[in-house]
Amino acid sequence: MQNDNHFDYLIIGNGLAGLQLALELSKDPFFATYKIGLIDPSEKSENDKTWSFWEQGQGKFDAIVEKVWHTAKFESDRVSLTLPLKAYAYKTIRSIDFYNWAKEELSVKDNFQFILDTVQRIEETDSMKVIGDKQSYTAKHIFDSRVPKEFYLKQSDYTLIHQHFKGWVIETESACFQPEAFTMMDYRFQYKDTTSFIYVLPFSETKALVEYTFFTPFLVDPEVYEKALKNYLKTTYHLSNFKILETEVGNIPMTDFPFWKYHKKHITKIGTGGGWVKGSTGYSFKHTEKHVSKIIKNIKAGKNPSHQLFKKKFKFYDKIFLKVLHDENEKGVWIFESFYSKNSIRTMFRFLDEETNFSEDLAIMKSLFSMAFIKAFFKVLFRP
Repeated sequence: MQNDNHFDYLIIGNGLAGLQLALELSKDPFFATYKIGLIDPSEKSENDKTWSFWEQGQGKFDAIVEKVWHTAKFESDRVSLTLPLKAYAYKTIRSIDFYNWAKEELSVKDNFQFILDTVQRIEETDSMKVIGDKQSYTAKHIFDSRVPKEFYLKQSDYTLIHQHFKGWVIETESACFQPEAFTMMDYRFQYKDTTSFIYVLPFSETKALVEYTFFTPFLVDPEVYEKALKNYLKTTYHLSNFKILETEVGNIPMTDFPFWKYHKKHITKIGTGGGWVKGSTGYSFKHTEKHVSKIIKNIKAGKNPSHQLFKKKFKFYDKIFLKVLHDENEKGVWIFESFYSKNSIRTMFRFLDEETNFSEDLAIMKSLFSMAFIKAFFKVLFRP
């Protein structure tokens, strides 16, 4: 008798990682006979975030890209840069467009099943058992995007920087934005001596996402974001009247916590819960794409899905960067000024994409060479 609640693969969490993994599994004939379930407590029917990323040429998600830019800007009190992206393009996707597109693509696949339920726990028996609020499910292998509880219990043992932000998608009555270039970072509106900046994605002359972002070991009161956003819009664009179409609030953990240690033989941690958010930047979209591709290659090669998902040298680089931001947060402006003004776009993007060779790594290190990084290097190297 067939068990409708038994799956070859069960994906817990229909966010970026879970849906990207499901989409790639659905496209590969190797998995055509595998029964795959996707379980999440949410229908994913709201636009809850925006993903932005750079890439060369055409991408897998171009059909749902909201806007593409070929020029970036960087501003601080000391530096003003306009950066042509050359072979790269910077792209933005609204999460609701991604959710809808993914659900539409997967709904026509007979071997995929969406389950609306909240997972309470996993029991490791002869077959992996997932206990939900509504029902229980079994699977041969589970891909779990939930953050390990140990992350919250052992935070003090590791370096944690909060990438916290609030943004508005606004619309103005008259043209005021320049839609051909986006602002990567504008540090002229810093909050005290912190790594805090304005980020702007202009969708048209009258519509833009304007976001105030912090990279700090601590959080701030909600009114801090709004005060900065209003000040920025008034000072830079002379705007006091505008319509807020959407509000985006978030807190992305930038950390050296070893998420990968929580993989098990029949459980692969994915997404934020698997350490797929890059520790030094908070970027996840393209890293998710790469990790998903590696997982599928591993499975088809008969290896554990989590085999060699990460490059150790970049984890070490991230640890050093996080330590600097944690111990000397005021250095963030200088770090990013140096990074953007002393390196080529190609080298920077390759480094952030974890694709650089050692000579390129040295070029980045040279541009950031300082006592702050030397101290952080030794603190990380000799940390228990």
